[in-house]
Amino acid sequence: MTIMKKTIIYLAVFSLLLLFTGCQKEKSTGVLKLSLTDSPIDTRTISGVYITITDIEVNTPDGWQPLDSFAGPKTYNLLDLQRGKSDILGGIVLTGGNYSQIRFMLDAPEKGDESQSNPGCYISFNNGNEEPLFVPSGAQSGYKGVGEFTVPVNDTVKITADFDVRKSVVKAGNSGKYILKPVIRLVVENQAGSIRGDVSNIPQDSLLVIYAYADGVYKDEEAANPAGEASRFPNAVSSDRVDNLGFYHISFLAEGIYDLIVTSQAAGNFGEVLGIIENISVESNRTTIHNIDIDSL
Repeated sequence: MTIMKKTIIYLAVFSLLLLFTGCQKEKSTGVLKLSLTDSPIDTRTISGVYITITDIEVNTPDGWQPLDSFAGPKTYNLLDLQRGKSDILGGIVLTGGNYSQIRFMLDAPEKGDESQSNPGCYISFNNGNEEPLFVPSGAQSGYKGVGEFTVPVNDTVKITADFDVRKSVVKAGNSGKYILKPVIRLVVENQAGSIRGDVSNIPQDSLLVIYAYADGVYKDEEAANPAGEASRFPNAVSSDRVDNLGFYHISFLAEGIYDLIVTSQAAGNFGEVLGIIENISVESNRTTIHNIDIDSL
């Protein structure tokens, strides 16, 4: 075989290897699409909870990677994103595989910093007042949303970040400032379902809030007055406030068995646990209908 023929063969083999490697590399990636939703706050006095997101990053084996198509800063009223509503944040191409953390960078003043006159994170009330939402010192590293998910090769996974306002916004006892400690749950959309239904025989002048717990997790002491800057019912997966029509809808629940804790409030203060409904089954991509009669609890 002549040197020219050998060279041609080597070049052909090398080209095929490059093509094969390129195809393999292309096939090893998938797409993550990210949306934002909220579990509602359990009071009638607040009209809006606004957060400004400056950057979003995904934790990968190569470090934190920015969500390519998100162009911050963007401001969201979390109370507009309830009962299954969500807003698309953006997407990113990632190597196929398992992931568990997404980090959110927020434009918010640190606790003790009074210099920011127009904070990107703030809370508004029905009486027209607004208060800044302060974050603990050292919050420059952002807030992590946690939840296992897989980016499929040559396909797309849709993730919703549930920014639980009820747990995330607390009022400091000493200063009276509102503190933002984001609690963010990552949910794979096509692996989640919901529970909804009508509530009858609601006590007059009462606000009802229903908390969804993973089966067997709820303990009576969770209804006690929380200490410090903690929240009541801290281990609830999600919750909903029963509306004026007597309807509730708890969304973005992973497939499994849940217990519903039905509670009352009066004049803005927590009242009592009215009853516990056990063994509610949730299936992926389905809505479980469960109507509640308060007199039967």
